[in-house]
Amino acid sequence: MTRDPADLTAADHLDAAREMTAANRPFLAHLLAEEAARRTTDPATAAGIRATFPDPATTREETD
Repeated sequence: MTRDPADLTAADHLDAAREMTAANRPFLAHLLAEEAARRTTDPATAAGIRATFPDPATTREETD
């Protein structure tokens, strides 16, 4: 990555979150989505982002 991370937008973080979801990396997807939500000025949009990428630690089911 050659860009300054401070220059990344909410859309950049959402794209990366989608890529991590496709790569079966839910925790990383959640972290990227959290950053996207943090950079979003509209509270409803931020809530939608958080709902789309929930924290995997609270949604994971344990199996034996």
